[in-house]
Order: sequence, then structure tokens, then C-alpha cells
Amino acid sequence: MGERVSWVRRAVLGTVLVLLMVVAGTAFRVWQVAREDDRTHADAIVVLGAAQYNGKPSPIFQARLRHAMDLYEEGVADRIVTAGGNRAGDAYTEASAGANWLIEQGVPREATLAIGEGSDTLGSLRAVAGAFGERGWRTAVLVSDPWHSLRARTMANDAGLDTWTSPTHRGPIVQTRETQFAYIYRETGALLFYRLTKTPADNIGGTGLG
Repeated sequence: MGERVSWVRRAVLGTVLVLLMVVAGTAFRVWQVAREDDRTHADAIVVLGAAQYNGKPSPIFQARLRHAMDLYEEGVADRIVTAGGNRAGDAYTEASAGANWLIEQGVPREATLAIGEGSDTLGSLRAVAGAFGERGWRTAVLVSDPWHSLRARTMANDAGLDTWTSPTHRGPIVQTRETQFAYIYRETGALLFYRLTKTPADNIGGTGLG
């Protein structure tokens, strides 16, 4: 009996250690990819949507859009794709609000494409993948917040795109170490949930990123 109890304890301890290693390894990858800035030329720059208020992108969304505009001006891609749907009652989608903001900043209208579908990251990226397929595009530089980059890239690749990331390092999400730690923690949980279920973790831990 004692040997059985000892074996069970070892099994439980081993399982806990493996789970801790998986969580720690995922958190490290979230942090690592957040620091990557791959500006290899692509078919398009894809900006993942965030909150918009009656057509005005939120500060978080504007930080992403500014970074995408910088990439466009550097020649990373000839077009910027804005992604993201809307909530019930909204007159604008995140995608249309983002595209309009870019045009107001001087980006040519013909260099923008708004794909206003999807209520979460996965849905938006699947819609983007469909639009890419229709146009014969395949590669994309993803622009989002640093901590969201790994999960977004994972979902985009699962949707059939060939992607790399160039996150923005401006805006409210990257201002303090406390904020950064909180988002790494939340994105680690969201990514593990997605890998287990292949479904988005809608607002898991308050990320609001889908």
C-alpha cells in the first residue's frame, strides 16, 4: 500500500512539474516573440483591430496603425490590411475605422483594405485569410501589441497564411512593467487555451483580445 501511495505522489508531482514547464515555456515564447521585429517584405501588412469609438480608433489601436504606417513607408509592403468587426450597435467596424484613420494620415486609399469581419482574433484572421486567397496573396507582416504577437501569428498560420510579426512598442499596453507582466500572464493563458481547443479565449483574464 505504501509503495502505491508513493508512486501516486510521484506521478502527481511529475504531472505538476510538466504543467509548470509548459506554462513557463509558453510565457517565455510570448515574451520572446514580443521582442521580434521582422520587416521582411510581404504581400501585405495586417493590422489587428482593437476598440474604436464611433469611428475613432482607441489609443491602443492608433499605436498599431502608426506602426503599420511606418512599415508601409519603409516599403515592407505595398498595402495595409485592417482587420476587425464591430459590436452590436456600432456604426463602424474596427477595420473601417482603422482604414479611415490611415487615409486621414496620408496613406493612399488604394493602399488600404478593410476586412470588417470577425468578433475575435481568430475570426478576423480567418476572414483575412479568405481575402488573401481571393487576391492570390499569401504572406503578411502582423501588427499588434507585443504580447499578442505569438498567439496572433499562431492563429494566422493555422488559417493558412504565411506570417511574421512586427509589433508596436508604443501605446498604453507597453508603458509600465506591471502592464507588460499582466498581459504576458493573460496571453499565456489565452494561447494555451487556443492550442488545447483551437477556439479563441474570448476575453480570458480580461485581455479583450479574443
